[in-house]
Amino acid sequence: MRKFLLCHLLFAALAFHAVAQDTPYVHHPNTKAPGWTNLFKSDLSNSVSEKGVWSISNGIITATKDESLWTDKPYDNFVLDLEFKNADGTNSGVIVHATDRKEWIPHSVEIQIADDYSEEWSKVVANWQCAAIFGHQAATKRTVKKPGQWNHYTITCIDKKIWVVLNGELVNTFDMAAFTSNKKNPDGTDVPAWLSNAPSTLGIHGYIGFQGKHYGKPIYFRNIKIKELKKTT
Repeated sequence: MRKFLLCHLLFAALAFHAVAQDTPYVHHPNTKAPGWTNLFKSDLSNSVSEKGVWSISNGIITATKDESLWTDKPYDNFVLDLEFKNADGTNSGVIVHATDRKEWIPHSVEIQIADDYSEEWSKVVANWQCAAIFGHQAATKRTVKKPGQWNHYTITCIDKKIWVVLNGELVNTFDMAAFTSNKKNPDGTDVPAWLSNAPSTLGIHGYIGFQGKHYGKPIYFRNIKIKELKKTT
């Protein structure tokens, strides 16, 4: 009986490990658990960006102009956990699956960051607002906080699927494979002309990036952690 129980517990532990490895996060994770690491070093020395644009002070990362901050290596499947803070009118984003860091816009997927309470962004199409897959799929509800408050993002990327948790709620589940047109989204909305590659055609082995001081409005990031997941295909 004891041997049976030990075997059962071992099987359960292995099964839990497999599920944890392949299942998206629908809540914010414990980033102190094994497998998590800082995406960037404390001095940003393992990042790629235009010189003098991005800086870090007291753990807070920000930019002086509209240039992106990139990882120095590409990733496949992963969970990204971070905090961001908007200013009035902020428009930024977290970029995943970028296969070209210079011409990243048509060669990546952007999870939007925006001050949805501002005059500029409160009136735009929903798939341009915070937690949207920019230009493709809107968030299911608004959970972004007002400017000056820290927000919590957890973004899971497994193969061609992306899950977005913002401030404790799963607000977007995006299947790149279902978005086969660079003109129209499945819900009939128009795709911005500059997103010239349909998501279904994009690769997933790519860099992770953070958009800088877009439209002249600052953005702040901190506690950026990553957990790499096993490839499933």
